[in-house]
Amino acid sequence: MFGSIHEECGVFGIFESQKADPASSAYFGLYALQHRGQESCGIAVCDDGVIRHKRADGLVSEVFDRSELDRLGRGDMAVGHVRYSTTGGHSPNNIQPLVIRHIKGNLALVHNGNLVNAGELRRSFEMSGAIFHGTSDTEAIAYAIVRERLTCSSTEEAVERAMPYIKGAYSCILMTATKLIAFRDPDGFRPLCLGRAHDGAYVVASESCALEAVGAELIRDIDPGEIVVIGSKGLRSIRTNCTQRRNICIFEYIYFARPDSVIEGVSVHGARLKAGELLAKHSPAQADIVIGVPDSGIDAALGYANESGIPYGIGFIKNKYIGRSFIQPQQDQRESAVKIKLGAVQETVQGKRVVMIDDSIVRGTTSARIVRLLREAGAREVHVRISSPPFLHSCYFGTDIDSEENLIAGKCSSCQEIAQFIGADSLAFLPVESLSGLVGGREGFCRGCFTGSYPVDVSGAGCKNKFDEKIHK
Repeated sequence: MFGSIHEECGVFGIFESQKADPASSAYFGLYALQHRGQESCGIAVCDDGVIRHKRADGLVSEVFDRSELDRLGRGDMAVGHVRYSTTGGHSPNNIQPLVIRHIKGNLALVHNGNLVNAGELRRSFEMSGAIFHGTSDTEAIAYAIVRERLTCSSTEEAVERAMPYIKGAYSCILMTATKLIAFRDPDGFRPLCLGRAHDGAYVVASESCALEAVGAELIRDIDPGEIVVIGSKGLRSIRTNCTQRRNICIFEYIYFARPDSVIEGVSVHGARLKAGELLAKHSPAQADIVIGVPDSGIDAALGYANESGIPYGIGFIKNKYIGRSFIQPQQDQRESAVKIKLGAVQETVQGKRVVMIDDSIVRGTTSARIVRLLREAGAREVHVRISSPPFLHSCYFGTDIDSEENLIAGKCSSCQEIAQFIGADSLAFLPVESLSGLVGGREGFCRGCFTGSYPVDVSGAGCKNKFDEKIHK
């Protein structure tokens, strides 16, 4: 959905085979992952055990220029992060990488996901004397690892010990003085992949598009529960916490990931085309043209057009120059704000019956404004088709889906009622039972925001502490 749902972050790490310029590689990798977070970003570089870092609000291109990358200097490895904050709150102390200096050495940590027991962990650590500087649950992960490191022989062993009591979604990259350690929660909620560049450098990233940005080839996805250790002697895997569970967020394929990424062997572009095809089969419409709402609605619109035989057209133009600095309008200015960000192509839609494909509807207000744009451009009919099921429940694993009482699908009793609210002639969602068709018919993904059935216990996810109403990354 244009301007509605956000995924909270993307992670990147690189271990060079020889001392080089990992900061520049991290810059290009984060640039490729910018869609996963536009609020803040950071890079940390390790040079013979000395960690230098830069973190700030803004897009990657706003925070880092050549002088900043030169200041970070040459080194053996680097980690980077792009972030979009949600209920965890916007604070400079929450910007990653999180850099910690402890008795056994230095480390830098980047994290994608949310813990469901962050409040419980924080209280436990605070009772033993820990001091938290921010409200992100990334600090809880770091403290868990540091505490275990005091009584074991290596950082990877500390990670191995800490993982069983860190509950929820986490795809992490940890940088020490001598190695890069990537690890993923046993359910694999968020993606994490491994690649290798032609010069021998190993690269870890949230998506394969970031590997390609630095000239690396995808080797494989890091398995749920796996710990991958990369050092001067090469790469090794620790699989103590690996399970047979696979519960990756299905919305990675529908919305979050870039279309040119491949996640767990499935093309994101192909999954979205399939979503459109399935929509056309389940919810056909008598129409003259199919259009997609940028960006993630476009691939699904192509799939709908291919399956239905209705011609595809470019119905919207997105303003590519709207960045994070765009002034947030007052309530009475929101209509103008939508028109600045998105424009309807009158020649495509005027006098026509239009099928408009989008990836989701949350509150319905943005959808209503977009439908109104089409009406004003002369569309005779607007039939809205959504390439996901309706949102009925909150997400606890790294997506800022609104609270249940604000979700329009929960407040309205039927698609017809939602269609009336957004001003459409008809509305249909992708059925929940069709989701497996997006990923080749296999099961093994999280769809809790659609069904209310979550792969792990989320009863403690709303715990409060003295820092914030909810602990979310």
